[in-house]
Amino acid sequence: MKFTAAQIAGILDGDIEGNPDIEVSKLSKIEDGIAGSLTFLANPKYTQFIYSTEASVTIVDKNFIPEEPLKTTLIKVDDAYKSFSKLLEYYNLVKMNKIGIEQPSFIDASSRYGESFYLGAFAYVGENVSIGNRVKIYPGAYIGDNTRIGDDTVIFAGAKIYSETVIGNHCVIHSGAIIGADGFGFVPNENGEFSKVPQTGNVILENHVDIGAGTTIDRATLGSTIIRKGAKIDNQIQIAHNVEIGENTVIAAQTGIAGSTKIGKNCMIGGQVGIVGHIKIGDNVKIQAQSGIGRNVKDNEVLQGSPALGYSEYNKSYVYFRNLPKIVDKLDKLEKKINP
Repeated sequence: MKFTAAQIAGILDGDIEGNPDIEVSKLSKIEDGIAGSLTFLANPKYTQFIYSTEASVTIVDKNFIPEEPLKTTLIKVDDAYKSFSKLLEYYNLVKMNKIGIEQPSFIDASSRYGESFYLGAFAYVGENVSIGNRVKIYPGAYIGDNTRIGDDTVIFAGAKIYSETVIGNHCVIHSGAIIGADGFGFVPNENGEFSKVPQTGNVILENHVDIGAGTTIDRATLGSTIIRKGAKIDNQIQIAHNVEIGENTVIAAQTGIAGSTKIGKNCMIGGQVGIVGHIKIGDNVKIQAQSGIGRNVKDNEVLQGSPALGYSEYNKSYVYFRNLPKIVDKLDKLEKKINP
């Protein structure tokens, strides 16, 4: 796809300094800009590169005044970073504007879909599936029986959506994600073996939820595993059965959340965090990367660290750790007495 500087300025409501007819067909970093590419300057640390960049068009703030001659055409806007982000969104909308059902693919006769629907090759849609308007399902995706998908949702190639899953409007599910697999439910029997507990619930994703590549969200044993409105789940995350994630909570990669834990809204959880089951984490909680959470957490707490010690050893150590400032203070006083 090619765009002229004039077309881009029109989208961004920007002013052109240079050639309005010059065309771009790709994006680039300002230091790596090449002819035919579009870039932007938002961080003053990169200002030096605007004088050497080969990019055909550069988006800059309106207050930018060049101190040397430029080879690039400028588009001046109120906020270069926000404008470039807006342009990326527009580019994605154009790039992903696929419509129609490719072959070979399968959609059961009992299923229904809305307008401007796209189903990629080798995708499968099972029985009694309800699909909204402008939904895009990319090649190789699997949609299980009785699933409901809202408007403007995108399911990328190879994602697997098990039966009875409910997906809201404006959701994004990336490749390799698995939504609705059985929860990890087993009980030991009299022979010391483990018998499976049937997982009869489902998964609900509310509106504006993003699920990253390779992430797995297990169906509930009973009821629903729920990801609330606006939550953003990164790649390679495990969310177990009957977990609930609150509105606008963000979780970074490789975090694992055990069954029946409830996480509040507006939380920020770093990468590789481990959270035990059957606890409650409040609203506005921040958990640093690689932390281990084994207790209920109140609203607004900020946590870091992991209890990755033997259980008894940890409990004994914690008594000392809790009093560490007092212990250090005593040691300092003793040291002053010994070495006045």
